Parts: sequence; structure tokens; C-alpha cells
Amino acid sequence: MTDFNWICPHCEHAVTISDSRHSSNAHTLRIENAVGRRTLLSKFIVCPNPQCEKFTLTASLHTSISEAHSGREKIVRKTESWDLVPSSSAKTFPSYIPQVILDDYKESCLIRKLSPKASATLSRRCLQGIIRDFWEVKPGRLVDEIDAIRDKVDSITWDAITAVRQLGNIGAHMEKDINVIIDVDPDEADHLIGLVETLLREWYVAREERRARMEAVMAAAAAKKAPPTSQV
Repeated sequence: MTDFNWICPHCEHAVTISDSRHSSNAHTLRIENAVGRRTLLSKFIVCPNPQCEKFTLTASLHTSISEAHSGREKIVRKTESWDLVPSSSAKTFPSYIPQVILDDYKESCLIRKLSPKASATLSRRCLQGIIRDFWEVKPGRLVDEIDAIRDKVDSITWDAITAVRQLGNIGAHMEKDINVIIDVDPDEADHLIGLVETLLREWYVAREERRARMEAVMAAAAAKKAPPTSQV
């Protein structure tokens, strides 16, 4: 098989997967049943990053037929797929981000495929939690809280927030209570999750990294100013 590029969902590194780093298997249902012949494909991938080396496991269900001339099973069409390990697309974020925000984010990712509208509801609640905690805005409707930070964020971030809030049913229901479940399509749910991930990185992670850099500079400056140790 040909090597392929892949992003590990555990460490988020872009890596190249060779034949030795993945393993697949197939199991075909040949028993007569109500829906017809099905083949279940399972696949392991092991991350080659030495600091990770974790595995992923996915499964997919396909319609299939037996080729008369070879007797081999031919995959026709994928009908369902599952991410088993890890069970969701949630990224790993530092523990200094409030746990309630991380919990809503993780759950939103976990049910993204099963229920996009429930996922979007959790993402909207997560977005509100981020704005309230990071910017300390006065609690109110999400639409008002977003407007309250317009002059506090850079134009690119604001444009991204505006683009997502104007999507289909998301924009149409932005003024409603965040716990109201609204119908959205899977793409809209994905865009909301993407916005949440971006803001977590651009606000919380960037702030902590800047703080660490500044503390390192101050520590280095303080060490240089300290009087030399007297020699006996």
C-alpha cells in the first residue's frame, strides 16, 4: 500500500503513515438478513511520533458483493462509520481553561455526528462561557455578549465570529436562549466547534504562552542584576 499523510488526533502532529504503522481487517456478514450483505472494516493506526505512539481505531460498515470470478468480497458503498478510539474529535486543551468550558466542548465533539443540533447547542453554551470568563462581560443574551467584545478583539477574530454567527439557523436563532435546541446541519455544527477551538487557542493558550515568555524574560533579567556570589 502507499504511504499517506495523517494528523494524529492525540498529539495533533502531521505525520506520514507507512504500511508498518496501520492494520486493517474485514468481516463480512454472509447470513441471509433483512438488509443484505454487509462488510465491517476495522482499522488501527499507530502514531509514529516518539512522544505519542498512541493508536486510533475506526470502523465502517459497507454494502458488499461477492465477485463470481474471484470469490473475493467487493466493497460497494459505505453506509456508516464510527470513531472508536478516540471516541470524538475533541482536541486536548490545558487544564487552566475552566473545566465547565472544556466539558461542554468535549461533549459537543462527542455527539457531533449523532446529533448536530445538540452539539450546536453545547457549542453555543461553550462560546458564551468563554466570552463571560475570558472577557468578564455582563451576563445576558449571547448575541449581546458577542457585541460587547467587538472593540476588544482583533479584526480577523471578529470576522471569524461574525461569519459563524451568520450561518443558517445559527444566525437566525442567535438571540434566543443558548439552551434552546435549534435545527442545524452537520456543517454548521462543525463550524461552531471550529470557532470554539480557535478561540480557546487564540485567547487562553496564547495568553498563557505570552505570560510564560514574559516571566522567562523577567527571571533572566533578575538573574543578570543579582550581585555575584562572593568567593571565599
